[in-house]
Amino acid sequence: MNEVSVLVFWNKNIPIAPVQIQVQHPAAKSMIEISRTQDEEVGDGTTSVIILAGEMLSVAEHFLEQQMHPTVIIGAYRKALDDMISILKKIGTPVDVNNKEMMLKIIKSAINTKAINRWSDLACSIALDAVKTVEFEENGRKEIDIKKYAKVEKIPGGFSEDSCVLRGIMVNKDVTHPRMRRLIKNPRIVLLDCSLEYKKGESQTDIEITREEDFARILQMEEEYIQQICEDLMRVKPDLVITEKGISDLAQHYLMRANITAIRRVRKTDNNRIARACGARIVSRTDELREEDVGTGARLFEVKKIGDEYFAFITDCRDPKACTIVLRGASKEILAEVERNLQDAMQVCRNVLIDPQLVPGGGATEMAVSHALTEKSKGMTGVEQWPYRAVAQALEVIPRTLIQNCGASTIRVLTSLRAKHTQEGSQTWGVNGETGALVDMKDLGIWEPLAVKLQTYKTAVETAVLLLRIDDIVSGHKKKGDDQSKQPAAPEAAQE
Repeated sequence: MNEVSVLVFWNKNIPIAPVQIQVQHPAAKSMIEISRTQDEEVGDGTTSVIILAGEMLSVAEHFLEQQMHPTVIIGAYRKALDDMISILKKIGTPVDVNNKEMMLKIIKSAINTKAINRWSDLACSIALDAVKTVEFEENGRKEIDIKKYAKVEKIPGGFSEDSCVLRGIMVNKDVTHPRMRRLIKNPRIVLLDCSLEYKKGESQTDIEITREEDFARILQMEEEYIQQICEDLMRVKPDLVITEKGISDLAQHYLMRANITAIRRVRKTDNNRIARACGARIVSRTDELREEDVGTGARLFEVKKIGDEYFAFITDCRDPKACTIVLRGASKEILAEVERNLQDAMQVCRNVLIDPQLVPGGGATEMAVSHALTEKSKGMTGVEQWPYRAVAQALEVIPRTLIQNCGASTIRVLTSLRAKHTQEGSQTWGVNGETGALVDMKDLGIWEPLAVKLQTYKTAVETAVLLLRIDDIVSGHKKKGDDQSKQPAAPEAAQE
């Protein structure tokens, strides 16, 4: 029960302070969990989902007090959710993912309220380039794995304007031998996940030697083994060898003599990215190397020194399906903040590419769905219509919060927004988050991906349903102080 959950307090999506909070209440735990789920699924709408789920429960309280059974309320909520999804899909407008201007506008509306908005044009184009690069279509199925194949490398120093997306990969490594080449054009790249060292026994190995020449023979066998490995590599004439494990001094010597550059102890994730970018295959044994395993997709390999550290760049790839985003900035804190905002921008871009439909932001969607649900509830009969109508009422919490946040009169603005949505063709009207005035979101250009809204509604309603099913909470955990106070009391009772 008394597990610790880490909560981050948000102010316009800028983390103020990660606070360790002792969360005892099971309902609070599920609230934290849904925010985490939302972030992992679609990367946006973490605050909305908590506000909406809380409001759904808040409007249900009135019915529970009137002795209405939770099953009836849940039935109405589920019905409302199905209708909400179908209404959302009607409101949704398709978007042309090849229209760069439109895509940049969508990403911009997602990061306008964040710390990165000073460089929003640069951030938007970086996010769009990165996501377009890692987009991979196979058998009609789109795969956009930002986590695996779009790595963000943060290098303190320089200006934020120097940040860019590389058409290839960058790793924080230098060549293993000082005389190896640091600049290769059109390199032939071999990727390994085996070590170029003599194999040591898994457990402790003892060798008994009776003659002096046997020791020389053992050393010779080690050398021959390493020489054989290097000859296997040289057979495919590579210019660059990258391995996840170590490279012994002797192997470095052989490779350097063959004019082959080597990089060792590269992370597995980086190796996978290099494989995707230059078209190489990762090989586990050197004797299994074939010509088709060699990567020839990159046009340039170079090692540069930035600040105190050396970085290896494999760039100018022909058709990279992986990339590195290089972020520059004044300090580590600024870079961490920019990276977080950039992740949000990339998630938004990914959502639109997978499901190219948009809905208006600024509380317009919530008001449109709320109005449609209210109209539908008028044709319903029986007790279910009241909880159904309450869902419509709960949705108004999003525009209400927006109005409160910019200090406008909540009742006045919300009433006029409600009136606006009763008119034909006013579904895109919402609240301007800065002035609190009513505006058409089409004119402001504030759009949200449909996938984010769908996920928000589904998660919020499902959580409300889950918590409504709970009748009582029984918690039985002992306090630490009780155990200590009871232990010395036992011998005294025995003496009496």
